Amino acid sequence: MLASLLIMLREGFEAALVIAILYSYLRRTGRAELLGPLWAGIGAAFVVVLALGVAVHLGMDELVGVARQRAFAATMLLAAGVLTWMIFWMRKHSRAMKGELEGSLDHAIDARSNVKVAVVAAAFLAVLREGFEATLFLIATATQESGENVLVGGIVGLVVAGVLGWMVVVGGKRLPMKHFFTVTAWVLVIFAAGLLARAVMFLQSTGDLGIVLNNVYDLTAVHWLTQDSEVGRFLAAMFGWDPRPSIEQVLVWVGYVGIVGWLFQRGGRATATKGTAKASVRA
Repeated sequence: MLASLLIMLREGFEAALVIAILYSYLRRTGRAELLGPLWAGIGAAFVVVLALGVAVHLGMDELVGVARQRAFAATMLLAAGVLTWMIFWMRKHSRAMKGELEGSLDHAIDARSNVKVAVVAAAFLAVLREGFEATLFLIATATQESGENVLVGGIVGLVVAGVLGWMVVVGGKRLPMKHFFTVTAWVLVIFAAGLLARAVMFLQSTGDLGIVLNNVYDLTAVHWLTQDSEVGRFLAAMFGWDPRPSIEQVLVWVGYVGIVGWLFQRGGRATATKGTAKASVRA
């Protein structure tokens, strides 16, 4: 449950920021009559995302044996790829997100004769991306935890994220957003590494991927570290933990965290250096 809560806290906060930015912009520019279409677009995006998530989850439940394991592996690989892209995209665009969203909404309104349709479309597309990402990550998490735990954790995370997003944009509260996104980005790096390691495990179990060395260590005798305990299931869902991993699982996990973590940290230092240089020039 905690894994899905943390994921939805991050993803839900981004979605809440998007919604709150669009809402406050229409209010600020005297376009309150367009709030109805805004909520319609947001609602439509949630319906599409929910329907997609339910359809994929039910479809995967119908699979058995090798087909099911391959589907799990494919979902995890896709989720890890999207996560990696999202981590670096947010690093690059987080500061300009407000201006980009407002600009896209203005452009949509100016470019169409039917302003209400334009607002619906802009809100729908803005929320759909965040919702698709969140749904994909929750489906990947559900391969390791029960659907009930994932659902409860996701709802709690979404509610908390919504409150935080509203406080920041509409309420004018100053939260340490830079630290929030940095910390949660590192959590997502580790989560993505776990997805890749678990994908390797599933592909090895189907025979699609070879094994050079099995059982690098064996901690199955420690009950709370196995899938039979809540702690073990959380570690598996959040970090890709396996009490008896192959060497390939370990190398993939360590390699991903090392490479992506280094690139993420390097990008952060480069951004900070550019910001300092610009401030010096203005001074």
